[in-house]
Amino acid sequence: MMAEDTPRTRRRVLMAAPLAGAAVLGVGFWKMLGGMEQGSFDPHNINAPVLNRPVPDFVLPDQAPGRGFSASDLRELRTPVIVNFFASWCIPCIAEMPALIGLGRQVPVWGIAYKDKPANAAGFLAHAGNPYARIAADGDGLAALDWGISGVPETFVIGPGGIIRWHNAAPLNDDLIHGTILPLVERLTS
Repeated sequence: MMAEDTPRTRRRVLMAAPLAGAAVLGVGFWKMLGGMEQGSFDPHNINAPVLNRPVPDFVLPDQAPGRGFSASDLRELRTPVIVNFFASWCIPCIAEMPALIGLGRQVPVWGIAYKDKPANAAGFLAHAGNPYARIAADGDGLAALDWGISGVPETFVIGPGGIIRWHNAAPLNDDLIHGTILPLVERLTS
C-alpha cells in the first residue's frame, strides 16, 4: 500500500507547486497595485547611488555627428549640463526626442550612444533630430555600468564640477523638463 501512495503524493506536490507559485506572484502583484493606488509605488524610482557624487571615470570616443567626451570634460564645467544615454534600437528614446530637442535649446545636452552600432546611432540622430551638443559612443556599455544605468533612456543633470545632481530612468517629457529639470538647472546656475 505504501508504494501506491508515493506516486499519488508526488503527483499532488507537482500539481500544487505551480498553484503556490501563482499565488505568491498574485499577492506580489496585488501589493504593487495597492501601492500604486496609494501613490507609494513608482516604477521609475530606482536606487540611484550616484546622486551627489562625482561622475565616474570614463573616456568615450566620438559618435558621429559629434565628438566624444570624458569625465574630466564634465568635471571642468562651470555650468550644468544634461547627460542622456540613448540607443537607436530604443523605442522610448524615439518618444523622448522632441522633449530633448526642446531641452537642448535651454541647457546643453550631451548624449551617450549605449551599446549601439555607430552607423545606426548616426542614422537615428539624422532621422529623429539631434539635441546633443556632444555625443560619445559607449559601444560595450561599460561606462554605463559605472554610471549605474539599468537601460535606456536614462538622463542625468550634472552640476558644476561634474557632480551628479539628478537621475531619471524613464523617457523625458515636457512636464518633467519644466517641473523638475529646468528649476534644478536654474538653482545650480545661481
